[in-house]
Amino acid sequence: MTFAVIASAVLFTVFLWWFSTGAILWLDRLPRRTYRWSLIGASVLAVAGLLGVFASRSLATPAGALCAFTCAIAVWGWHEASFLMGLVTGPRTTRCPPGVSGWRRFALATSTLIYHEVALFITAAALLALAWGAPNQIGAWTFLVLLVSRLSAKLNIFLGVPNFTEEFFPDHLRYLTSYLRKSPMNALFPLSIAAGAALAGVQAWLAFDRDATMFAVTGSSLLFALTALALLEHAFMVLPLPDAALWRWAVPASTKPDNLLP
Repeated sequence: MTFAVIASAVLFTVFLWWFSTGAILWLDRLPRRTYRWSLIGASVLAVAGLLGVFASRSLATPAGALCAFTCAIAVWGWHEASFLMGLVTGPRTTRCPPGVSGWRRFALATSTLIYHEVALFITAAALLALAWGAPNQIGAWTFLVLLVSRLSAKLNIFLGVPNFTEEFFPDHLRYLTSYLRKSPMNALFPLSIAAGAALAGVQAWLAFDRDATMFAVTGSSLLFALTALALLEHAFMVLPLPDAALWRWAVPASTKPDNLLP
């Protein structure tokens, strides 16, 4: 029974990660005149997600864990969509000047997405406040795992990794790639992998704990799968794996016609 719950939670997380990422990438490739409706839809889902996290905070059941997890993903989806569609980015919207390096380059790169980062941290604080002292804090932990793993990914591709998928950047955000660097390795990457593996190990241990409730098993399994997927995304940075193929249906090889470009 426990193994079936764990397997179901992991498969659900993998599907939700794959489908939601692809859906956002697909919507972002539509003509910009559709962005208003996409963001309205994402906003409705985000509000429903916040309400769902609040409503499920006292439900220490497998269904409660699943609800909080899914709702947190919906809230995260709004942030991803608003960033990729150019609504919440940063004050700087131009390429990195030639020859800039060090802290100056970091400051310029930060200014391209600081509004997005602040919005993420405010949302994380709000979700923590909603779940504070409640039996079900899966929603808040889900958002925190996503926040930390995404921050780690951003820092690593800024410092330098062998691979990052440029085709995931829409045309109106293509200037962001000028702040990134390709290099064999950086000092942060091994630490990111070690920290992620340690967190995944703790979550797996909690999921397989014989004394754990079904709520704890479900919640730990969902978080384990999410952390493992974050590690997979980090692995794509250093291994010659075609990660873009996972979302080829959402990011076609052909580009939009010129009259649809911003």
